[in-house]
Amino acid sequence: MTQSRFDLEQAWAGNVPPHWRWARNKELLAESLSVSADGTEELLSVSHLTGITPKSEKNVTMTAAENLDGYRLVNTGDLVINTMWAWMGALGVSKQPGIVSPAYGVYSPRPNAPFNPGFYDYLYRSTPYVMEMTRLSRGIWTSRLRLYPDVFLSMAIPVPPLEEQRAIADYLDCETARIDTLIEEQQRLIEMLRERRSAVITHAATRGLDDVSLIDSHNIYLADVPAHWTVSRFSREIDVNGGQVDPQEEPWSEMILVAPNHIQSGTGRIIGRETAREQGADSGKYVADAGQILYSKIRPALNKVAVAVEDCLTSADMYAMSSRHDDDHRYLMYFMLAHPFHEFATLASLRVKMPKINRDELGEAPLLRPPVDEQRRIAAYLDEQTMKIDTLIAETERFIELARERRSALITAAVTGQIDVREVA
Repeated sequence: MTQSRFDLEQAWAGNVPPHWRWARNKELLAESLSVSADGTEELLSVSHLTGITPKSEKNVTMTAAENLDGYRLVNTGDLVINTMWAWMGALGVSKQPGIVSPAYGVYSPRPNAPFNPGFYDYLYRSTPYVMEMTRLSRGIWTSRLRLYPDVFLSMAIPVPPLEEQRAIADYLDCETARIDTLIEEQQRLIEMLRERRSAVITHAATRGLDDVSLIDSHNIYLADVPAHWTVSRFSREIDVNGGQVDPQEEPWSEMILVAPNHIQSGTGRIIGRETAREQGADSGKYVADAGQILYSKIRPALNKVAVAVEDCLTSADMYAMSSRHDDDHRYLMYFMLAHPFHEFATLASLRVKMPKINRDELGEAPLLRPPVDEQRRIAAYLDEQTMKIDTLIAETERFIELARERRSALITAAVTGQIDVREVA
């Protein structure tokens, strides 16, 4: 057995069909060092999720370079690898010409090489081949791994007959499209369930439990609230904690630290449970008592609110709040998750210089206060209803996860010859 074949079989854990031959990437591809003269070509994005796509189609928040002169030219059919993220599968064969960062590797098929772009796009991005690229990348930390051209070009690669490459690519195009459509349908279902969740919360927390079948999360007015509820302001009913502690000193260092990223958006659920010491906190934090309302004051995380399940610390981006009366804190949490409050907080945050809602603005927020026994009934009702919806969302997310696993396994099986596409055609 050649070293070339031995290297790859470690990652693929099996044999490809005996009529496939083995080669090295350098027999199929050559590194392309051509660069743009003026940077006017289409800028391409390299993703582990979508492969090579126009950057204009991506929702990218990172600032692009002002001058794209010297960016690498990419031709249709070229393989592009993000050298720094190859271990995550950030690579693919481009379906269009364009340019990419000079930090990326661009590899062009050699003339007359048996290289079908569709087949090798699937193969290079398959789980076992990405694992092999990770194994051969250089670096001390995973996030610092680099796959350099000399290493990539020396890697082994199976080479099926060209006609079989085309057949496999066509088969995978069809099968993955079906799975992708199914995943998209399930993702739309999750969005509908989340909208339903928000609508249920909004109606119950702003109108009570009467006529719960008539739910509309975008048409709430103060005139619509029950007559026996009181309408007040946060500044009159709610106290906000103040005073910092040093999270590096005991006992604060051993307390759970809650920041906006520890609260699941729109659900009232705290995720993760790490102490200030475990998180390496070094700046001042605030103490919150069990049962207090924890609210993210920064935009866009203004719908992150939860009730503290234990004494904890909060980051400077959180408010720890308590009712001055005997209001049910779980009802208040749901009220703050409702559409009218979230809309008020968003608009208020736009009126200040920093992307957050400050105490003065928060104090002006309207607060609907049913009688306490009714608050408790509303909170209990919403606990039950949101749990049902959350269960459906979790089941749908699991279905999507299984579909993605199926997609990955199907690609791996096809590009390693474990599926004879001539028999399934």
